[in-house]
Amino acid sequence: MKIVVIGGTGLIGSKLVAKLGEHGHEAVPAAPNTGVNTLTGEGLAEVLDGASVVVDVSNSPSFADDAVMEFFRTSTTNLLKAEANAGVTHHVALSVVGTERLQESGYFRAKQAQEGLIKDSGIPYSIVHATQFFEFMKGIAESATDGDTVRLAPVRIRPVHSDDVAAAVGRTAVGTPVNGVVEVAGPDVFRLDELIRKGLAAKKDPRTVVADVHAPYFGAELRETTLLPGPDAHIADTRFTDWLAQQQR
Repeated sequence: MKIVVIGGTGLIGSKLVAKLGEHGHEAVPAAPNTGVNTLTGEGLAEVLDGASVVVDVSNSPSFADDAVMEFFRTSTTNLLKAEANAGVTHHVALSVVGTERLQESGYFRAKQAQEGLIKDSGIPYSIVHATQFFEFMKGIAESATDGDTVRLAPVRIRPVHSDDVAAAVGRTAVGTPVNGVVEVAGPDVFRLDELIRKGLAAKKDPRTVVADVHAPYFGAELRETTLLPGPDAHIADTRFTDWLAQQQR
């Protein structure tokens, strides 16, 4: 089947295009650098011609509150309209475990708005909620850094490898629409501050990680289980410590 991957040249998108291609599907990467722009609508009608499934793994270039809301509202609205015109029968979107619990954050308010548009579109859909990628640990540390100190809430987190996320999104894309949310998470549970401490130590980063129960996570205060998936989540295989060791080779 023809599957168009919006954001198909990024971290998850490029892995997803490769995995789908290996299984015999016509996986088409769509992004501004391939001539497809969901914000302006440029190239959407052409790339969606003959597509059965659209997978949206795109992300906003800015995490500023107004900019990220504008990105997800405009991009998703344009995409869903083009899909309806093209007769697409399955819309798949990648989102984040805990989105509905992180509404103090402008970024997660925007992701919730995106999910709402998808649910209301009338197009059969599946939303994949993933926990934080191993590769995103650097960004979490940067967002929580003040001088030489990284302040993070000592709450539980179950990070996942991007390869495992791409595999989960691929399985969902070729399956029957669930018209709901499926979750994917990594095999190990860490405390957020301990996880970042391990990651920084492995890179010989001298910053000090401090546990602070009130430390904001992209603008939202965390509770113990905010970032954890539910009991029905698909648990991936790749362990953070194995991935970290691989990065150091």
